[in-house]
Amino acid sequence: MWTAENWKDYEVIDTSAGEKLERWGKYLLVRPDPQVIWDTPKEHSGWKKRNGHYHRSSKGGGEWEFFNLPEEWTIRYRELTFHLKPFSFKHTGLFPEQAANWDWFSELISRAGRPVKVLNLFAYTGGATICAAKAGASVTHVDASKGMVNWAKENAASSGLSDAPIRWLVDDCVKFVQREIRRGNRYDAVIMDPPSYGRGPGGEVWKMEESIFSFLTLVSEIISNNPLFVLLNSYTTGLQPAVLSYMMNTVFTSRFGGRVEADEIGLPVTKSSLILPCGASGRFIFDR
Repeated sequence: MWTAENWKDYEVIDTSAGEKLERWGKYLLVRPDPQVIWDTPKEHSGWKKRNGHYHRSSKGGGEWEFFNLPEEWTIRYRELTFHLKPFSFKHTGLFPEQAANWDWFSELISRAGRPVKVLNLFAYTGGATICAAKAGASVTHVDASKGMVNWAKENAASSGLSDAPIRWLVDDCVKFVQREIRRGNRYDAVIMDPPSYGRGPGGEVWKMEESIFSFLTLVSEIISNNPLFVLLNSYTTGLQPAVLSYMMNTVFTSRFGGRVEADEIGLPVTKSSLILPCGASGRFIFDR
């Protein structure tokens, strides 16, 4: 498992009964987690001293309960700053487990010894975008939500990257890639963090299981003649590392050579020393 173990401003403190106790900077949150199917004693004081608690509804969705939690705050990862705020569907605007991937591709970019063009699709609040830019890449950031793109811009500005070569686009990712193919634009690296289900700005429907293989095939058409990597993240049940590996080998390795690695990504849990699984990632690496 690839583990995000270099955080200082974030930790999973404890897990029990379908929930995890997390520290985000100086604030404690309790949020549901479908992987936590064990029920152990909630002995840590943070369970009772939480600043926010997201309660899952039996009918789907849920709602936050707050205890002296600000509307917005920031945390840092290495030299980068991220704005956080609790919003619907239990999220805070950041997936800390992705730091395992940030460290991996940041090293590839910084060691490339050449200009690297990165395309970040379904780019959310820009964690991967600003990590790639900080490592020296020029980045095209694409997300269907204007609010998320604006949030990503705030993260870039707070991280001292306002003048970095980042192109911010509000667009449907599938349609954008199709246009890039027609325009002949190519990228040395592509990062994809597609949702299990979503809608584009024009109401376009995205279902991961039905759409991802054809989308990967599209993406292969915008890879440059000197590729560096492709990263695919999945939080969709059923798309396990072996599935990601097979798809990416079929689409990328057969065409460009190189190799694919795939594994779960996870976060260490302080109290129990276990690693909490948080999804899966597939990595295509083009070896010269």
